[in-house]
Amino acid sequence: MTRKQTLQQLQHKIKSLDELKVLRDLWAREGKTLVFTNGVFDLIHRGHVEYLAQARDLGDILVVGLNSDHSVKRIKGPTRPIQPQEDRALILAAFQFVDYITIFHEDTPIHVITTLVPDVLVKGGDYTIDTVVGHDIVEEHGGKTVILPFVKDKSSTSIIERILKTQGTASKTTEGNT
Repeated sequence: MTRKQTLQQLQHKIKSLDELKVLRDLWAREGKTLVFTNGVFDLIHRGHVEYLAQARDLGDILVVGLNSDHSVKRIKGPTRPIQPQEDRALILAAFQFVDYITIFHEDTPIHVITTLVPDVLVKGGDYTIDTVVGHDIVEEHGGKTVILPFVKDKSSTSIIERILKTQGTASKTTEGNT
C-alpha cells in the first residue's frame, strides 16, 4: 500500500455525525455493540493508547468524539490544543482499535451521544458515573457507563509541564555558554 493509500484509508475513519448516524443504524440491525468515548487527545501518549484499547475491548465498534480546536480553546485555554484537530484525528485514526472519529464543536459531546446513543459510554478515571455527560441517556436506552482507570503519571498536561520545565532548565544552562 502506498503512503497516499494509507492516508486515504485513515481519512476514511474520520466521519461526520450524519455519516455515523447512518452507520449506527446499520450496526444496531447487525446487533453490534457501539462503544463511545471522547476527549481532546492532544499529545498522544501511552495512557491514551491503553485507554482506547481497553475501551475497544468493551464492544464491537469504537467511536471517538474529538473536541474541535475551538472547543479545546474554550475548555483548556488559548494555548491549547498543541496539535490541530486534523492532526489529532489522523493520529487517532492510525490506531487499529479506533474504528471511527467524529469531531464535535460543542464543549461536551451531548449532541453526539443523543444522536448515536451508544451501548457503552466510556470515560477515564477522573470521572464518576454521575459526572459523565450523557450517562443518563445511554442508561435510559439499556446501555452502560464504564469508568476506566488512568495510567499512572500519564497525561498530556503533565507532559507539557515537563517540557516547559525542561525547556526552562535548558535555557538557563545555555545562557551561561553564550
